[in-house]
Amino acid sequence: MAGQDDSALNRTGLYDLHLELGAKMVPFAGYEMPVQYPMGVLKEHLHTRAAAGLFDVSHMGQVILRAPSVGEAARALEALVPADLLGLAMGRQRYGLFTAPHGGILDDLMIARREDDLFLVVNAARKATDIAYLRAALPAAVTVEEVADRALLALQGPEAEAALAAEVPGVAAMRFMDVAMFDWRGAALWVSRSGYTGEDGFEISVPGARAEGFARALLARPGVAPIGLGARDSLRLEAGLCLYGHDIDTTTNPAEAALGWAIQKVRRTGGAREGGFPGADVILPALAEGPARLRVGLRPEGRAPMREGTSLYDAAEGGAPVGQVTSGAFGPSIVAPMSMGYLPRPLCAPGTRVYGEVRGKRLPAVVTALPFRPATYRK
Repeated sequence: MAGQDDSALNRTGLYDLHLELGAKMVPFAGYEMPVQYPMGVLKEHLHTRAAAGLFDVSHMGQVILRAPSVGEAARALEALVPADLLGLAMGRQRYGLFTAPHGGILDDLMIARREDDLFLVVNAARKATDIAYLRAALPAAVTVEEVADRALLALQGPEAEAALAAEVPGVAAMRFMDVAMFDWRGAALWVSRSGYTGEDGFEISVPGARAEGFARALLARPGVAPIGLGARDSLRLEAGLCLYGHDIDTTTNPAEAALGWAIQKVRRTGGAREGGFPGADVILPALAEGPARLRVGLRPEGRAPMREGTSLYDAAEGGAPVGQVTSGAFGPSIVAPMSMGYLPRPLCAPGTRVYGEVRGKRLPAVVTALPFRPATYRK
């Protein structure tokens, strides 16, 4: 986004509140977004782990699929997403992937089954492309509606439930990956219980005109603080979660991205609805036989992070790169640098030592299991 004309950037409905709260705003996915608040990235990260962090994620795409029946919409979407959507119960959501004919990943998304429709949340940088793709690829009986009049907030952390339940009591009964609708002072809330931080938490879609009031009500609750994109990135990396355009993209397939768990048995080789999605002839054999390379966690030795783009080698000297870091940062909760990247499968066993080239020097890193910090979702 460097060099983007700020006058062309969009703003979420909480822009004025971000400024009031002292946010540093940066261009991100076509929007002016808060990267941090006066607390600073490190303290925001630790606050979310200890209490509750409120994130503005209104830049992401909210999409509704409607058909004569929800089952018809689910069956149609299964032609684009290698997940079991017909088996998705009402009031539940599932992580999914748009896959390409060559097996690459076009985007990752969340898919919720509600009583009358499917509700999708897609990445901000891909939403226009994703919506155009859905409209072109789905049958005429399925309508694709972009939700443009609602904000989206994420409340994450061990005190998130108490803070949200004080405003919306029914959320306390929700389990991980549940979705439900609630009323807040006359405003219809669409709530899911999941999160991009590894913490228990919620995503709340709220009518745009009520977003600021709802955000202020949550921020007035004990333990809740505003959190920016900087801490959001370090939190998701500690949780071992992928960021589209960095850890996954059209050059990576689900098997090598270690996202095979997002393709349920019914859609795999031998399943009742085997394949039937773009790239199945590439992805299913890779899942069955194992990919040539794999996304892994890396713990650099020392204090220097190995950031995105760092070349990885299998020896301290000589030879060609064998892989590359896709995300890297310092982990405030683990008090150590952390990275994710791709390596040939023979080098992917935990404990394997590789070397990253940082400022002309090869520094050691050890392959480690993901996540770097265990998740605390409410199962």
